[in-house]
Amino acid sequence: MTTEHIVTSYEDELASLDSKIAQMGGLTETLVAQAFDALCKGDVASANNVILDDAKIDEFELEIEEQAVTMIARRQPMALDLRQIMVAIKITSDLERIGDLGKNIAKRVLSIHSESQPIQLMHGMKSMQDLALSQLKDVLDAYAERNTEKALAVWRGDEEIDAIYNSLFRELLTYMMEDPRNIGLCTHLLFCAKNLERIGDHTTNIAENVHYLVLGTNISEARPKGDNTSRMLINQDD
Repeated sequence: MTTEHIVTSYEDELASLDSKIAQMGGLTETLVAQAFDALCKGDVASANNVILDDAKIDEFELEIEEQAVTMIARRQPMALDLRQIMVAIKITSDLERIGDLGKNIAKRVLSIHSESQPIQLMHGMKSMQDLALSQLKDVLDAYAERNTEKALAVWRGDEEIDAIYNSLFRELLTYMMEDPRNIGLCTHLLFCAKNLERIGDHTTNIAENVHYLVLGTNISEARPKGDNTSRMLINQDD
């Protein structure tokens, strides 16, 4: 996809939007990784830093939105240019929500930092976190490269995150049923797993917007939905 504008400053403004989204995306990736690291280590100080750093992501969102609104008012963009600006606003919103979900994980650390975490469960959580962050990095690359194939790969890959979440959901409920003393810890871990699953959903939103930006159409396939925890029943014998 190529764009050429007579006014060089307009090109600079569009490039500036992309640059700010790349910075915001990088900061969001770092925040989620630090939140999960704090969870694994029970590191309260690091968790508090994550909670404070989320404000930087919020500032990016405001800055990008203000720039986008100003560009629409001044340039009155059409077609591809308008899509680029509107998609930038949507991606910024998803990144802000991902930052909030990372902050939510950090907040859980303050409640369970002193408790011993089941090793097997944390391995599953780590796999989910690694995949969620890999998907986030890939979709930001897809946006920077205007690469629809890479965006579609991310979009389809969300099912794998959902599959890990389904497995963790079952394991966490089983731990709680086996010993009621696990309920407090496992409830917090369940919310952490749900936060990672939601990060996958927001990453999928970004992939859809990359597809729309490049081709001007929505993805024609039905969106993969792999989270079946709402229908899951756990028996004592499972």
